[in-house]
Amino acid sequence: MSIVTEVLAAPADAALAHFEGSLRFETDCWDVHSVLGTPQQDFVVLDVRGSEKYAEGHLPGAIDLAHRKIIGSKLAEYPADTLFVTYCAGPHCNGAARAAIRLARLGRPVKTMPGGVTGWLDEGFELVRG
Repeated sequence: MSIVTEVLAAPADAALAHFEGSLRFETDCWDVHSVLGTPQQDFVVLDVRGSEKYAEGHLPGAIDLAHRKIIGSKLAEYPADTLFVTYCAGPHCNGAARAAIRLARLGRPVKTMPGGVTGWLDEGFELVRG
């Protein structure tokens, strides 16, 4: 028995529930990139790192809204059912999760993009400067 199998894998029904459930909370860089700027884009991307980092490079079409500044009045222009996708620097940063907490507390649908800028660049995608 190896270190991989010494703890048994979950039964298929439990694995299905777990992995389907995780996708209700997060998305990845590839999926976001594949629909940005197309008629299928049905979400708003929030760069939650802060304006200085945003200016250094951000995802195309992303809105600059630092997680500490997420309040109801800043979201007033968006319908209540708007899905927000939050990202920060990368998997080593918890800003996207902090932003997701704020959005959820405001009753807004939200997913994180855990790869953040690091994952975006790792996939070979370009950032917008300025």
